[in-house]
Amino acid sequence: MGTWWFWLLVAVHETAVVAAVVTVLRWRKEPRSMLAWILAVRLLPVAGILFFMLFGEPRGGWHHLRRRRRRKRLEAALAHKWGAFQQQHRASQLLCADPVLKEFMHLTKRLGGHIAAPGNAVRIFHDAEETYAAIEEAIDEARSHVHMEYYIFQPDETGQDIRDRLIRKAREGVRCRLLLDYIGCWNLSRRFVRPMLDAGVDVAFAMPVIPWHGRWRVNYRNHRKVVVVDGRIGFTGSQNIGDEYRGRLARFGRWRDTHLMIEGPGVHHLQEVFIEDWHYTTREDLVKDEYFPLPGPAGEHAVQLLPSGPGQHVRVLHHLLFAAVSAARSSVSVITPYFVPDAPMVLALQSACYRGVRVRLLIPTTTDHRIVLFAGRSYYPELMEAGVEIFEHDATMLHSKVMIIDQAFALVGSANMDERSFRLNFELTVMLYSPTLTEALYKDFEVLTTRSRRIRPDHLGKQSFAREVKMGLARLASPLL
Repeated sequence: MGTWWFWLLVAVHETAVVAAVVTVLRWRKEPRSMLAWILAVRLLPVAGILFFMLFGEPRGGWHHLRRRRRRKRLEAALAHKWGAFQQQHRASQLLCADPVLKEFMHLTKRLGGHIAAPGNAVRIFHDAEETYAAIEEAIDEARSHVHMEYYIFQPDETGQDIRDRLIRKAREGVRCRLLLDYIGCWNLSRRFVRPMLDAGVDVAFAMPVIPWHGRWRVNYRNHRKVVVVDGRIGFTGSQNIGDEYRGRLARFGRWRDTHLMIEGPGVHHLQEVFIEDWHYTTREDLVKDEYFPLPGPAGEHAVQLLPSGPGQHVRVLHHLLFAAVSAARSSVSVITPYFVPDAPMVLALQSACYRGVRVRLLIPTTTDHRIVLFAGRSYYPELMEAGVEIFEHDATMLHSKVMIIDQAFALVGSANMDERSFRLNFELTVMLYSPTLTEALYKDFEVLTTRSRRIRPDHLGKQSFAREVKMGLARLASPLL
């Protein structure tokens, strides 16, 4: 009897392996990723199949089609407002003066981004206390609505403070909505959430994992960070909500993010991102005039938003970063906390160096994912051989996601330079077409490099055998990270 059950389980397992391999072959994705999955399900009995069910990639793009239709409807509904704004502010004509920027704006729009919006006031934050203070002030002054979307919202002192502010505003009659990622906020208890619900704050969790409803996969997360208040002021970038992100936890020490505060027509696009994500999660339709007050010029900066996510027929973020590096003529400056490039990105960085472009990468050594650090280090030799300058930052947990091209334009957002951001997460990137803002980000990058350690080829030669094996294993797993 025991033998019969054993062979039945073997047969079921082998059938599942064959089914998983066939599914992977039908993906027609990047060969390294396909091979990594095939090896995982073949060499890891039972665990490989479970891992595949939880983290495997979907094949279709039906939800992307729904989002595209949703975007067209939003644009049509808001066309009259944008027409009125164009009559008030003609700076949009100046956006196309630089042919390189014109091409990049066109590419971003073709990839599914919004049109470039001129006339914005933009403030850059690197200090968590300043970021939280600005967000808290905006919430306290809200009169119509507060829309917040976060990957991580911790139930600690910082999270409780934001929660309590939302509760107060909801009791004052302000409509408050909070969209949280199901996995990123797995530790939020009902006890923490219940006071918000009781006060009238709408709380929703994006892409919940509910196996008995057929929702197995945990790999696709909403990694965006968005705040929109009254449709007039918005925040986005890399800052989550929690004590650790303001340097209060000894484990990571000081934490550094780059976050943006935007006032002006660009806030409409932040609102669109939130409304699309809220509708995707709750099916509630928020395309109403009250959430889109007529935008007026608030400053001199042009911004362009590009939402990206899994299931799309093209790798939106991948195309964007590849095009940005390829467009560089003098310098590429990158800050990323998680550096796990794929072959095309390695080639783009190398090619830029061979063209005479100065390419610099700034990566933290303090990290919450050691395997990602080792995977990134495995790419150092081939990049440095081409001339890429690599700096490791020891002083803080450098969580910023920034790319600066030729001091002409910059990219700031939630996305890392890794395969998870390329393929697996819903991300939001903001293009800044402003010499003033780009210069400020470039100067900040220069200061950070002076406080960081330049990695030299002779440093790589001192690696121990165990360290080299760790980096090799981490690199092998990089398509799955």
